[in-house]
Amino acid sequence: MPTPAKKAFALRLDPALYAAVERMAAAELRSANAEIEILLREALARRGVTVKPPEPVKRGRPARKDSI
Repeated sequence: MPTPAKKAFALRLDPALYAAVERMAAAELRSANAEIEILLREALARRGVTVKPPEPVKRGRPARKDSI
């Protein structure tokens, strides 16, 4: 099942900053990448920038097509 495309890019962070992000992510049971994405969305929202929420990933079996 294909997932929505996401933009990949290199991000250089101070090791102490990344460690703090990892701790926050672990406390929320998320990956560091997901935690960074959430932090960026929150920061943009505080500045009044609206970003549409991500579309949820479809899970489960595809709908059955009845053959005629």
